[in-house]
Amino acid sequence: MSALAEPRVPLYRNLRVIGTAVVVSTIAIAVTSVFVGATDVSPRDVLSGSLSESQSSALFVSRIPRTIAIVLAGSAMAVAGLVMQLVVRNRFVEPSSTGTTAGASAGILAVLLVNPGASIVIKLLMSILGALAASALFIGLIAKIPARQGVLVPLVGIMTATVIEAGVTFVALKQNLLQAIGAWTTGNFAPIIAGRYELLFLVAGASLAIWVTADRLTIVALGEDTATSLGVPYHLIVTWGIALVAITSAVVVTVVGGLPFLGLVIPNLVSMVMGDRLRHAIPWVAIAGAGLVLFADVIGRIVVAPYELPIGTTLGVMCSAIFLALVMKVDDDHE
Repeated sequence: MSALAEPRVPLYRNLRVIGTAVVVSTIAIAVTSVFVGATDVSPRDVLSGSLSESQSSALFVSRIPRTIAIVLAGSAMAVAGLVMQLVVRNRFVEPSSTGTTAGASAGILAVLLVNPGASIVIKLLMSILGALAASALFIGLIAKIPARQGVLVPLVGIMTATVIEAGVTFVALKQNLLQAIGAWTTGNFAPIIAGRYELLFLVAGASLAIWVTADRLTIVALGEDTATSLGVPYHLIVTWGIALVAITSAVVVTVVGGLPFLGLVIPNLVSMVMGDRLRHAIPWVAIAGAGLVLFADVIGRIVVAPYELPIGTTLGVMCSAIFLALVMKVDDDHE
């Protein structure tokens, strides 16, 4: 594992305070998210029961479903990134940098080419197949990399993702579907309303499945020889982990689009405090992931109000800045 995976508990002696701050901040941002938007809805209006018809519609049809969708998508993608890093044994990968989310977009594009009017369930199934295929391609490529050349793993992932994304863009451009496929390549919570986000509850089930098998996934991160000696079926658990990551990524891409670098930054932040034991880290990765996406979404709604920036834009900028800060801090500490 990379240097970013080393727990730095001495730097954060009071983990209870930090944990409380993360939970309280996430709840506060979630409440703020409910009351931010073009339609003026205040907590006083809700508490007094004096909501107008338009305010009630904005609150229950748009704001609350949107906030729930953000929490589900943000937490699930952060957990998926953590699992990907453990299974691949590299801290610099996550679904969007290994081709998994690009493969999900390719699956959706295939549906648009054959049957543009297909149901969301059909799009989801093809998205899952595309994500699984892209993940299998990535795993197959890195299996040929010598163990001591782990620095090449993220590079292979980036190349895989870039090639798939380029292919999707080329085909979409030729078929006049570039604008349509853009809805799945760039994350955006603006279209989320009641009745259009419920598929995201599937990722909660995937995260639960990850938590149930967390100990075995943690052992897999120790390497094939160690896992086998401990009685863990290495290849089966790796396949299980990658499948859950692919399913999670496909569901999120199908419903809200891509959330770039979230699965890269949050697991690294949590692991610096708690180490790499998956079962202990999952709840904190989920909470922190939800909090960061909520914050990015609120910022995107505020800076250009009454319009809003896509979550893919604001989240990409934030996660890039955080990751650069992490890398520079690690370099400073090793000097």
